[in-house]
Amino acid sequence: MTATLATSRFKDVMAGVGGPVTIVTAFDEGAPHGTTVTAFASLSLDPPMVTVALSENSTLLPRIVRSGRFGVNVLAASQRGLAHRFARPGVDRFAGANWRADDGLPRLAGCLGWIACDVTQAVRGGDHFLLLGAVKDAQRSGPETPLIYADRAFGTLLPCPETMPAVTSRTVS
Repeated sequence: MTATLATSRFKDVMAGVGGPVTIVTAFDEGAPHGTTVTAFASLSLDPPMVTVALSENSTLLPRIVRSGRFGVNVLAASQRGLAHRFARPGVDRFAGANWRADDGLPRLAGCLGWIACDVTQAVRGGDHFLLLGAVKDAQRSGPETPLIYADRAFGTLLPCPETMPAVTSRTVS
C-alpha cells in the first residue's frame, strides 16, 4: 500500500470517530487568540490533566508556548457558528464574540464547559504538537448537549436509551 493510500484510508477511518469541539485560547501581548480544536481529551484524574493537539503550523501554538497557559472552551451544540468562525484563517475570530478574561485566559460565553491549564509539556507527534495541560480550574456551565465533530460535520450527542454506568477505577479490571 502506498503512503498516499494509507493516509487517505487513515483520514477516512478517523472521520468516523466523533470528537468534542473546543476552542482553545490564550493571551499573547495582551490580545486574545484562539482556534477550533477537536483533538482534545482528558488525560489524567490525579493530577487533573488534559491534552490538545495543534498543528506545527498553528499560529496559536507559539503563543501558548510563550505564555505557558491555555484555556479550553468546550462548545455546546448551539455554538456551531462559533466553531466555524474560530476555524477560519485570516479573520478576527474574537470580533463580535462574547468573551471575558478568566484566570488570565480568554473565556467564551455560553460554552458547556471551561478548563484553564498550565502547559506541563509539548510533545512533537508527526506534524502536530501534543500539549499536556495541568488543570488549574474547571467549570461546567449547564446541561446543554455538547457539540461533536464526526463524518466531517458538526452534530450533537444523544444518549442511548440504555445507558451504562460510568467506568470508574472500581469497575476497571
